[in-house]
Amino acid sequence: MRALVKSRAAPGLWMETRPIPEPGPDDVLIRVRKTGICGTDIHIWNWDDWAQRTVPVGLITGHEFAGEIVGLGRNVTGLEIGQRCSGEGHLIGKDSRQSRSGRFHLDPATRGIGVNEPGAFADYLRLPAFNVVPLPDAIPDEIGAILDPLGNAVHTALSFDLIGEDVLVTGAGPIGIMAAAVARHAGARHVVITDVNPDRLALAGKVADVVPVNVATEDLASVKARLKLAQGFDIGLEMSGNPAAFDQMVEALVMGGRIAMLGIPPGKTQVDWSRIVFKALTIKGIYGREIFETWYKMIAMLENGLKIAPVITHRFAADDFGTGFQTMRGGSSGKVVLDWG
Repeated sequence: MRALVKSRAAPGLWMETRPIPEPGPDDVLIRVRKTGICGTDIHIWNWDDWAQRTVPVGLITGHEFAGEIVGLGRNVTGLEIGQRCSGEGHLIGKDSRQSRSGRFHLDPATRGIGVNEPGAFADYLRLPAFNVVPLPDAIPDEIGAILDPLGNAVHTALSFDLIGEDVLVTGAGPIGIMAAAVARHAGARHVVITDVNPDRLALAGKVADVVPVNVATEDLASVKARLKLAQGFDIGLEMSGNPAAFDQMVEALVMGGRIAMLGIPPGKTQVDWSRIVFKALTIKGIYGREIFETWYKMIAMLENGLKIAPVITHRFAADDFGTGFQTMRGGSSGKVVLDWG
């Protein structure tokens, strides 16, 4: 089979021929149809410090996918050959307190497909049946291929009650844009999304009924005045990992405001904790998806009118992966999807 591999300790990925994996007794074999390129995949391509510490050379990469079940382990029940699916890419342990209490997304033994274990940038993927998420007919493969990042957006956005609230999203990358769309779908009154990239802000306006703001040219204070937000925003969704954006969010929130943080700041950063304390802010860190509550909620929202298709801006054949990565690395695209046939 074709497989996109981190073949050597250098920038790039390489297409190789690898054996089709054999499913174990509790696994399924999936014929991959579509995959999404993630920011994590860009880190692996660039071979930055994180990737060098984390990703073994020779690994098949990729973790955003949709496909079709073509093989079942002997212990697998409840799934069928030919069934369309996506899947949770976090492979959990079973012995921790978190797992044993059902909080699977917090298991400290978690390993990721395409990061620690063989991934989905291939014609076939072996996955534990526990991790398989069947796709309803209403969700096409290319949307199924980006349920992983949509799940990050849903987990972040639904951390707090959104009905009637005014929401500030910092970072108009694809996940930030999807989080803004989720916030509007879930009942937020005003949703403002900030960035300094005009292409990404324009895309945000196409995906959802939100207010895109370029903070390089417009101050958030004027936006609050225009929307008649006397005190500020009730909820912040920090998706950028930019310390300046976080500082802007702290200043823009009401007393007692709530922040969900998915963006990862670069290393250690300075934070004005006294400002956070005196404003009585609540901050929640977000990692991945709640397994499997986030999956249930996002599939239900997609079936009930949540529209995210415009966030996919580019589609390439898998053999043209280099162009796909170049497009994603350019910083102006939305989601990039690879077609594996």
